[in-house]
Amino acid sequence: MKMYKIEIDEEVYNLLKEKADPFVDINPNIVLRRLLLNNSKINRGDKPNVLPEFPASVPHALAETLEMIFLVTKEGFNRVEATHKVADIRGISIQAVLDKYCRQLNKRAYEVDELLTPANFDKFKALLIRKYPYHKAFIEGIFSDISA
Repeated sequence: MKMYKIEIDEEVYNLLKEKADPFVDINPNIVLRRLLLNNSKINRGDKPNVLPEFPASVPHALAETLEMIFLVTKEGFNRVEATHKVADIRGISIQAVLDKYCRQLNKRAYEVDELLTPANFDKFKALLIRKYPYHKAFIEGIFSDISA
C-alpha cells in the first residue's frame, strides 16, 4: 500500500496520542485508520484479525515471514513495526523473527525492504518457494490474498 507523509500540528498530534492504544496502535496511521475509517484492522487484543491461518505443517520460519509480509502490505506497517508485532503475537524475541527472514533467507534487512516493494514482490515469493518448495501452493495462496 502506498504511504504518504503529512504534517500535523501539536494539538492534533496530542489528540492522536490520547486516542492511541499503546499496545496496538504502533503508528499514527493505525490510529487515524481506526478513527476516520472506523476500520480496526487490528483487533484490540494482541492478534490482528486479518492474519492468515497457518496449518500445523507450515514451518514457523515461513509463517513468521509471511505474517511480517502481510502486516507490511495489508496493514501499512513498516518492516520493523511488523517484526515487532509478529514477535509480540507469537511471544518470541524480535531477533527470532528477524532471523527467520534475514539469516534463513540469506538476506540483509535492507534487501528484505527491497523485496517488500511492489517491483520486487514476485522475487520475494520466488525466494520463499525456493526455500520452502513443499509449501509452494500455500505461499502462492498467501501472495494472491496479499495482492488482491
